[in-house]
Amino acid sequence: MEIGIIIAVVVVALVFDYTNGFHDAANAIATSVSTGALKPRVALAMAAIMNFVGAFLGQKVAHTVSDTIDPGPGSHGLVIVMCGLLGAITWNLVTWYYGLPSSSSHALIGGLVGAAVVAGATANWALVVEKVVIPMFLSPVVAFGLGFALMLAIMWIFRRANPSKAHRGFKVAQTVSAAAMALGHGLQDAQKTMGVIFLALLTGGYVSESDGLPLWVILAAATAISLGTWSGGWRIMRTLGRRIIHLDPARGFAAESVAASVLYTTSYVFEAPISTTHTITSAVMGVGATKRLSAVRWGVAKSILTAWVLTFPAAAAAAALCYTVARLFLP
Repeated sequence: MEIGIIIAVVVVALVFDYTNGFHDAANAIATSVSTGALKPRVALAMAAIMNFVGAFLGQKVAHTVSDTIDPGPGSHGLVIVMCGLLGAITWNLVTWYYGLPSSSSHALIGGLVGAAVVAGATANWALVVEKVVIPMFLSPVVAFGLGFALMLAIMWIFRRANPSKAHRGFKVAQTVSAAAMALGHGLQDAQKTMGVIFLALLTGGYVSESDGLPLWVILAAATAISLGTWSGGWRIMRTLGRRIIHLDPARGFAAESVAASVLYTTSYVFEAPISTTHTITSAVMGVGATKRLSAVRWGVAKSILTAWVLTFPAAAAAAALCYTVARLFLP
């Protein structure tokens, strides 16, 4: 029975990874598509490939996620992990349906913590605060500020450039920045699923805490998120690419470059599973504010902010409900 539950947890984790891919596909390519720098299908293919490659570039974030809770050994611990995943998937689907770019990362952590709390398991609150809650507030602020500053620098450096030549040049540059953003997305988000699968294997006693990630776990997570990205996330892409602000290629390049830099830094330096959604959305708002503050559609931004605030508790509540139902069938 325990082996069956582990297999089920792995399958559900990969389903979450797939939903993460199509939910967050817009993060990497919405700005490039909205500015006309890339055709939608070309952009999706590039993002899928770079997501796959990015998944192989690190394991630090995965180990942070696996340390978030201690569900305990055996079948009961595996059920807790399963319910955490189901809570995250539920919130991902709700926000995808309404076209809101919420955080799959915070949905996952919220789901795991919610299931652990209602089940009476241990949640590593110090790690959650240090690696999740603090970055959750800091990363959007940093991305907004850096996006605003970089765009001001670009406007100053290219103030005497020929507008049409600069426009074409930044369209080409956006191909590079979108690829960098997609690579960072794979680096961050695929690792979160790897961390959950590792947690399930650890709970079942198939690995020890000091072990590295098995190659099949990395390969499976990379494949799932890439397939999800290829399937696209058109509802969220419209929100991120057009409803917040109409971007030009220069602003798209600035937003993607800043977001990619923040993703790499938090992954390698701080080992923090931050939200790619929060990061790119805040960067888009930052570069957009250099036009004028009124150019950003703050009503849409408010709706997105509401989804951000609700993500952690909503995913936790959904996971708690799943565990409450599952408990009825547990021995």
